[in-house]
Amino acid sequence: MHGLTSRQGQILEFIRGHLRDTGYPPTRSEIASHMGFRSVNSAEDHLRALARKGAIEMAPGASRGIRIPQHTPSGLPIIGQVAAGSPILAQESIADYSQVPGDMFSPRADYLLTVKGNSMIGIGIYEDDLLAVNKTAEARGGDIIVARIEDDVTVKRLRKTASSHLLELVAENPDIAPIEVDLRRERFSIEGVSVGVIRLGL
Repeated sequence: MHGLTSRQGQILEFIRGHLRDTGYPPTRSEIASHMGFRSVNSAEDHLRALARKGAIEMAPGASRGIRIPQHTPSGLPIIGQVAAGSPILAQESIADYSQVPGDMFSPRADYLLTVKGNSMIGIGIYEDDLLAVNKTAEARGGDIIVARIEDDVTVKRLRKTASSHLLELVAENPDIAPIEVDLRRERFSIEGVSVGVIRLGL
């Protein structure tokens, strides 16, 4: 399969998720709605590109005629180094796939993130562990989150403050100072919430 663009990777993950959750593929209209396309034709164009690259197969004349070939990787995507500015599930960020089922976690894990650094060792999250993440833009104070600040992605504990425009990302390591985020000046988003940890080799 030839390399996919970020948008094509997102569409492929949506198709996989829809198949996993419902047992059948999404329609062009559902893809367009999920991706924010104004036209169903845009979804069709991306599907044709995915088919040309061998990521999917399409049955002509069927609204749900999309099939994932057997050779296409399945399972939870394992995110390696996140490309700066790219969506966390962009194809270039996916290092591999794991056969660990997403519903092994509660809430369900959508992807696994390879941990880098020692900022969370105080709660047993070590370098090269796989952090199971539920993809969501919402989190409560105290949650372990995958956060994006500008183009950087980090794993920290979310601490909300009395101010509506300030929050802190707290490391679980006394040697590392909290990161203060000013929402008025910095682009910030929550990419997901930790739902578990997998330690390889155990």
